[in-house]
Formats: sequence, structure tokens, C-alpha cells
Amino acid sequence: MKKLVASIATGAIIAGATVTTVSAAEYEVEKGDNLWSIAQEYNTSVDELVDINELNTTTIYPKQTLSIDDTNNNNDSNNTNGTYKVQKGDTLYGIGNDFGASVNELKAWNNLQSDLIVVGQQLATEGSHVEQNKTQSASGTEATESSSSNESTEQSNKSTQATAVSNENNTSEQQSQDSSQDNPEGKTMTVTATAYTADCEGCSGVTSTGVDLNANPNKKVIAVDPNVIPLGSKVHVEGYGYATAADIGGAINGNKIDVHVPSEAKANQWGVQTVDVTIVD
Repeated sequence: MKKLVASIATGAIIAGATVTTVSAAEYEVEKGDNLWSIAQEYNTSVDELVDINELNTTTIYPKQTLSIDDTNNNNDSNNTNGTYKVQKGDTLYGIGNDFGASVNELKAWNNLQSDLIVVGQQLATEGSHVEQNKTQSASGTEATESSSSNESTEQSNKSTQATAVSNENNTSEQQSQDSSQDNPEGKTMTVTATAYTADCEGCSGVTSTGVDLNANPNKKVIAVDPNVIPLGSKVHVEGYGYATAADIGGAINGNKIDVHVPSEAKANQWGVQTVDVTIVD
């Protein structure tokens, strides 16, 4: 689990005649970290991390100490009795890293059928099932609590049994999957990565290989130079995850990629980064 390694410090930033007080804490960079993943974990942005640390580049190194704006960081206080309330920018992978659990374990403990989570949702972070009486759907509506207590009990029992089977029979498989996320096998290269979105006026949303990103806004797709990364390749992008090389772009030449994100805000948050890309298949 990633932790802030220094106590909170308060400093004054002077801009013209205005004085702003910032509550910040220090974070020690670990192997595999990048500004994007740290920004997602602590509910901030790459630009804010660059500004607060006066960085000249987005490249960071293990053991490097970064200041984090602590006003948005409430992961520890939010973890109550083995449950966690989902915050803006959270993912199952990031929450799993925080609480020492795999994505598969979180899905089993919370009876999730997909990786989709929403702000305000309560998740179990330990080996027990938490019934989601009310969770907010992706469209912003609420799912109502089941009126049948027998059906709820049966679902809970099935979830508990599924968790036990998963823990007993698939532990080694989960460990292998988790390890492959950090150390994927294949040809690895260092590239400059920017981000783009299909959620824009006049954008068709269809990639050069026919993937409709407007119909699948969370699809992990990257635009590549086909002479460097063949179209159709399965790749792993540091700080982004597994994706498909399914698009091209006029400005994407040589060791440069564009990662697809669901909104313009996410694209701005990504910024420009130097990352490792592994061609898995």
C-alpha cells in the first residue's frame, strides 16, 4: 500500500498580493510510479503535481520525494471498518493497490460483475461481502434495494461461496495476473504519450480499425505509428494499463502514442508523459 512518508506541512505561496495556504504532504516515489498514477491516487492532476514540485519534466524516479496537496487525500480516513467510499478518479486497480488487494478480490468481495465503480459507492476492502443496498448507476440514477430478504440472503451466500472458491483455487492465477500488470512480457520501448478523447464536437469516435469509442467510452485504445507498433497489437502502457493499438494520427510518428480517455478533462489531466510501452501480443 502506498503511503505518505512525511507528516503534513503547511506552506505559504505568494502570487502578487495574494497569499494562499496549502496543506501538503510528502510522497516517496516507488518503482513503476508515474505522475498520472500518483495524480489519480491522490485525486489531483499531473499539472498540479508539476506546479507544486516545480518540475521541469514529467519523468520521475524511485526514491524521489514529491509534495502532494493533502486537501484532496482522504483515503486513510475514508477506510472505515474494512470499507471504502469511492472518490472521484478512483479505479478498482488503484483502490486495490492502496489496500493490498487484487481487482479480482475486490470484485468478488463486492459482487461486482464489471470493473465499473461510481463516486459514493461503498466497497469492501477486506475478505467479506458488503451488500450494495444503494449504488449510483453510471447514468446517475439509483438502484433500489431488493424487497425480497430471501433473495438477498441467497445472493450473499452465493457471493461468499464464490469468494471461497476463488481464494482457494485461483490464488496463484491472481498473483500471476497482478505480477504481469507490473512486469508484462514482450518488447518494451520508451515513448512520449499524450491523450485524446472521442467525446468532442464533430468527432466521429470511430478509430481507423473500426472501434466505436463513443459507444465504448471506457475502451482502452491507443493511437500509434504502425511502423513502430503494428495496428491490432495488444500492449501494456505504463500508468494506463492493457490496451489495443487500434488508431493512428497525423501527429503520431515514431516513438509517440496517444492514449484514449473518456473525456477532455481526463485528457488534460494526463498531459504529456514519458512512459514504457510493452507489445504483449
